[in-house]
Amino acid sequence: MRRERIVDVLVVGAGPAGLATAAGLAASGVGEVEVVDRERQAGGVPRHCLHGGFGRLGMTGPQYAERCVAAAVGHGAVLRTGVSVTAWAAPLTVDTTSPRGLERITARAVVLATGARERPRAARLVPGTRPAGVFTTGELQQAVHLHGQRVGSRAVVVGAEPVSFAALDTLRRAGVAVAALVTEHPRHQAARARALDARLRHGVPLLTDATVTELLGRGRLSGVALRHRDGRTAQVACDTVVFTGDFVPDHELARRGGLSMDPGTRGPAVDGAFRTDARGVFAVGNVLHAAEPARAVAHEGSVAAAAVRRYLHDGDWPSTTVPLRVAAPLAWVAPNRLTEDEPSEGFVLRTAAFVARPALVITQDGRTLHRAGLRRPALPNRPFRISGSWTARVDARGGAVRVALG
Repeated sequence: MRRERIVDVLVVGAGPAGLATAAGLAASGVGEVEVVDRERQAGGVPRHCLHGGFGRLGMTGPQYAERCVAAAVGHGAVLRTGVSVTAWAAPLTVDTTSPRGLERITARAVVLATGARERPRAARLVPGTRPAGVFTTGELQQAVHLHGQRVGSRAVVVGAEPVSFAALDTLRRAGVAVAALVTEHPRHQAARARALDARLRHGVPLLTDATVTELLGRGRLSGVALRHRDGRTAQVACDTVVFTGDFVPDHELARRGGLSMDPGTRGPAVDGAFRTDARGVFAVGNVLHAAEPARAVAHEGSVAAAAVRRYLHDGDWPSTTVPLRVAAPLAWVAPNRLTEDEPSEGFVLRTAAFVARPALVITQDGRTLHRAGLRRPALPNRPFRISGSWTARVDARGGAVRVALG
């Protein structure tokens, strides 16, 4: 038999973004704030990232996750793990399943904070057999840090962005030699010191302008086949391969709810207050922009909490929005809707190609709203941010705003 309950705010996802949203709302006294997560333990991805650098104090991932959980619960939010949201029964009502059975929960506001995931080998269309020894970064970290499993002896890491070097650390901690990092780009996308440390101190070669074209071996991985941009082919012997990066939003619930999706981010389209186009439904964190660091999405959660609180108080919801679009080589921008009542405090963007001296140009209906040179090169798989100071010049009745690199 299905139980039915009513709460004031339901937050779906107990990672840094969802927990920060819940903490802010519970602390402000808006009523009953409940967080549900399908995992058995709250905290999101950081809980299986043993490296430091999380938060202002440079904590390890598990320490940071524990602090996020403590803040939400300490302020009075109700946290329930092992709960999967399976469907929308109404605009602000969801069906859930858990070891306790079936429930239908109705809220005055729903916040989607379902995060992101790396695309696995199958989604990247890498052919070959189905041998053991194939991981994403998240699967690798859970196997090593949470379950203490042995993963192999010699690995290839696909990718050369910051998360790729985190996978390198995990492999090294597990006693696995790394044969190479492989990237389709002409250079790595991590901090220079990080890449130099991997190459010089740990002897890990970086193979650029190369893609994995096939997995070799039966039963257990025996190697990977590579193709370089100039047409050369090669094979690298290994018993483990880790596909890193290439994040996509975990957006199934948003799609089931009929929310408008942004074609660039592939997550729900939102304005500067994290409002979707469904009244009372907000979205925050890496479900909007896969994938930003934990500290960044936790800050978003704090901003979203204030926006949800305003909505619960006055019920205002935008009737018209202006879409924000990007031009190649930019891949996406978030937030990606503009409203008169909620100027954004800033935007995060990504590029699909290296741009050494980027100059940003923002236009609407042929009218220039903002033009500025960026101080640093724009790199694939690395975010860059711009202020929202120009949004007051947007015509709310005009066409889409276009962001380009001039």
